[in-house]
Amino acid sequence: MPIPSITVTYAHDGGSMRANALGMRPMQERAYQRRGEQYLLIKSPPASGKSRALMFIALDKLANQKLKQVIIVVPERSIGASFYDEPLSKHGFFADWIVEPKWNLCGSPGTDGGKVEAVKKFLESDDKVLVCTHATFRFAVEKFGVEAFDDRLIAVDEFHHVSANPDNRLGDHVRQFMARDKTHIVAMTGSYFRGDAEPVLHPEDEAKFETVTYTYYEQLNGYQYLKQLDIGYFFYAGPYTDEILKVLDPAKKTIVHIPNVNARESLGDKIKEVEHILHELGEWQGADPVTGFQLVRASDGRILKIADLVDDDAAKRDQVIGALRDPAQKDNRDHVDIIIALGMAKEGFDWIWCEHALTVGYRSSLTEIVQIIGRATRDAPGKTSTRFTNLIAEPDASQLLVIEAVNDTLKAIAASLLMEQVLAPRFEFKPKHPNNEATPGFDYGPGGYDPEKTNIGVNPTTGQIQLEIKGLAEPKSPEGERICREDLNELITAFVQDKHAIERGIFEREELVPEELTQVRMGKIVKEKFPNLDEEDQEAVRQHAIAALNLVQQAKKALIDGGEESKNTALIDGVRKFAMDVRELDIDLIDRINPFGEAYAILAKSMGEERLKQVAEVIASRRVNLTIDEARELAMRALRFKKEKGRLPSLTAVDPWEKRMAEGIAFLQQKAKESQSA
Repeated sequence: MPIPSITVTYAHDGGSMRANALGMRPMQERAYQRRGEQYLLIKSPPASGKSRALMFIALDKLANQKLKQVIIVVPERSIGASFYDEPLSKHGFFADWIVEPKWNLCGSPGTDGGKVEAVKKFLESDDKVLVCTHATFRFAVEKFGVEAFDDRLIAVDEFHHVSANPDNRLGDHVRQFMARDKTHIVAMTGSYFRGDAEPVLHPEDEAKFETVTYTYYEQLNGYQYLKQLDIGYFFYAGPYTDEILKVLDPAKKTIVHIPNVNARESLGDKIKEVEHILHELGEWQGADPVTGFQLVRASDGRILKIADLVDDDAAKRDQVIGALRDPAQKDNRDHVDIIIALGMAKEGFDWIWCEHALTVGYRSSLTEIVQIIGRATRDAPGKTSTRFTNLIAEPDASQLLVIEAVNDTLKAIAASLLMEQVLAPRFEFKPKHPNNEATPGFDYGPGGYDPEKTNIGVNPTTGQIQLEIKGLAEPKSPEGERICREDLNELITAFVQDKHAIERGIFEREELVPEELTQVRMGKIVKEKFPNLDEEDQEAVRQHAIAALNLVQQAKKALIDGGEESKNTALIDGVRKFAMDVRELDIDLIDRINPFGEAYAILAKSMGEERLKQVAEVIASRRVNLTIDEARELAMRALRFKKEKGRLPSLTAVDPWEKRMAEGIAFLQQKAKESQSA
């Protein structure tokens, strides 16, 4: 039973693929403009060219910024292939990218101990570039100390592996480098957030980085061929291998990620699971002696070539990996049809022909979901649409693991909320005043600018949607402005990963006051992520984040309610219709929309009444009462209320939000009395 898909279409105008006179695509040019920064953070989606951007920056630092060497660290060996030699001068750049084979430690055999010694030899040499894994780099730093890397560029790929948690060794090393302040760091990631909700960097460390952001919307909108991305969730009962052909189309180039052997969805034997999938696809014909691919005759007579990356036989798996990496086959669409993987073929895996990423079981984090979706969003000739599907087991009251099933369901809903936001253009909000004037350079559409109503414009340079909101707070500091411009997605990610927010927003919505989510929960997240902002800027950032999240959800709802058929449910048509429906957008209205409301509606349509009741019962049994922190936040809101209204909120108020603020004050007063009595 599928959850209705997120379907987003793009202009595919080819802009993100066009190179300038130096051979740089738009994202790479944007990053290169910041090449002089000591600490640079590049936030850009898969396939946008982060590896090539690093090559341009690194060569400039070697030639013009007096750095001795470049060390590139990647999470796994397969990603090291992204940094092989590139003839950049052929496209107009001043130098070529060259990595001597002995210094690409991801491509050479050997133990971590032997590779750590290779790092030492490199540091003592006059050679310029080394590529190694995160693990090798950690061991080398621990053995030789951070001072051994002075006057060098450290480039960390997939930077979301770093964490501010002191137990994260790579994160600790990054902090040591920054404290010593004698290296340059380029951090690159397609998802600047973690599934465990830990911050990637402490705010004071993150503030030292110059950030380059290139959005999913910019990337996909500028593709030459790909114009449509679908994201869907499919609930199943029983063994997933019996249901998989309902969503696996053998005619589509597909990566299938089966569940970890310890996952609830696993049948306990990964080898047999692969065999079962092969059997469902057709009649096995043996293995290709050259590539190691499994050959299966489908019902239509075609021979499917299937790469099995699950097999524990190292020789067989290495043969298959070698065939997939064969540069001579990179542009051959017919080289392989389906890839079946478990822990591989995720971040950094490059197969441009992939049209469908099919994942069994909800994965450990939203980061992983974004990375897996990235496998299917490469641009390729003839590839006009692509899809991500997540197979999720329905909750079953007869099983002991019903709570885990419910948790997976909630996380899937959270992922859909996040992805709709990530795939949309960024919003540029302006406070609306009676004497507003039209902003030069913005396209207000056929109706033009109207000073009496909500106005929507499009910045033709950035593609951002400009929207006026009555009563919106504007950030005062440059950092507050930067956060509102660049980092709203990180805040929204933290919000939709907040278990309390999800549970309250979806299953307690009858008694929920939306401001409890939009003001208290989001307010708490903003304060934790940006503690150095003053209170006014924290409030401005909170308002911008909630506005962005709600607008995407309400835009979708506006299209559905209006009976219009649109492939672009999260983009400007929906926002225009939503703004036209309400005429005057204001911050009070936006705060009073439950951003999880539509998620519940989707879930209610996608599951039977009995299953839905089981989900609600599990949530109710784990309900969390008001905490001291939440009560304090409510009290802070109550003080603002008093400042505006001249009185404190009332417990008998008709307005549910006023009543909730009053309950927060009463809760704190009761706790104070209990403390005095004690």
